[in-house]
Amino acid sequence: MRQNRLRMALLSAHSCPAGALGTRDTGGMNVYIRELARELGREGHLVDVYTRAHGSREPQIVALGENARLVHLKAGENRKIKKAALYPRLPEFAANLESFVEEGDLRYDLVFSHYWLSGWLGEYLQQQWRVPHMVMFHTLGAAKNAIGIGEAESELRIATERRLVATADRVIAATEKEKWTLARDYGCSATKIGVVPCGVDLELFRPVDKAVARRKLKLGPGRMILFVGRMEPLKGIDNLLQARSRLKHVPGLQMLLLGGDRHSLAEASRLKALANDLGLDGSVLFLGSVRQDLLPYFYSAADACVIPSHYESFSLVALESLACGTPVVATDVGDLKNIVHDGASGYVVPVNDPDQLARGIESLLSWPSRDRETASVISASVRRFSWPNIATAIMEECRETLAARRAEHRCSTLVHTTGCVS
Repeated sequence: MRQNRLRMALLSAHSCPAGALGTRDTGGMNVYIRELARELGREGHLVDVYTRAHGSREPQIVALGENARLVHLKAGENRKIKKAALYPRLPEFAANLESFVEEGDLRYDLVFSHYWLSGWLGEYLQQQWRVPHMVMFHTLGAAKNAIGIGEAESELRIATERRLVATADRVIAATEKEKWTLARDYGCSATKIGVVPCGVDLELFRPVDKAVARRKLKLGPGRMILFVGRMEPLKGIDNLLQARSRLKHVPGLQMLLLGGDRHSLAEASRLKALANDLGLDGSVLFLGSVRQDLLPYFYSAADACVIPSHYESFSLVALESLACGTPVVATDVGDLKNIVHDGASGYVVPVNDPDQLARGIESLLSWPSRDRETASVISASVRRFSWPNIATAIMEECRETLAARRAEHRCSTLVHTTGCVS
């Protein structure tokens, strides 16, 4: 392994992979990058993750695990800013990254960027370092705009994504649905796209006895449904609250909403007002963001996890809940139809509306009380998404990308020296 190990630069410019989950701009992508870096490091590869410094007290370098580290670089003021404000600061980020690499006498075999802002950096470094560039968008501007919910994505973003699918050596999609969208909306050649799903930490996310979990969290008895995610319109929390209002006949049903921060106070206030208007005051708890190590207890304490999203590129929440043995009710977004097995580990509703969500939740609540064996069967359904499996698949994509670049270089050298193409 040591002689075959790669040195990789992962780029996450706008969002720190060590940031608190459920806050603005911090979600599944952060988990993905952090866990992938750790797993690749455990396999012997050398991984540096570059992100923007967002606070004056944070160290520049943070160890993520064996052979993997997180590097904070200055790009504007050391404070949190909106994503749109980072774009004009990307040249500064790139200059500071190059200085860090030069001072450390570092060399990378490949650059793997995440999200379109990081893709801009990846394209620049691809040209400067003459190494392959792989990009994974995690969400796509054209797909979000097609839904028409929430703030519209800029033409700048969509134009940059379109250019990146043309210039990148390889594009990684989390689902076949995303691959299809990349081909349809961005003109990306299907042969350039590799499909690798997201992963889940099966050591952290595993079943905990429901009674033990509820005692840990100081939660009472009764039926309980759970939402985990950011407080934003695309997450469909309005429909979830409407669905809960149709289940008033279920005695003692509580709903816990995890996620949100000071940047989502306006959205949280709007949702709390809606809950009050629907007569749900007292049965819906807005708990804000929680530490990741507590999430397995919340999943295990719940009777169901509900994902009412209008758009997801994949949905790590579904993997986490199922890994904890808790069934899922979800809308048909991301790869949920291939993750949630109807009637066995939950339900995927075909249309995102309150009535369908309510019927799915009620059907799931009618299941017999979940025992250890049932939780174990549900958990086993997502074992294929373990991070070692996902890291192996990503590494196969990396090696194929490097091999293609070497073959292209040999071909261009042959043309240059012989003046002909064989």
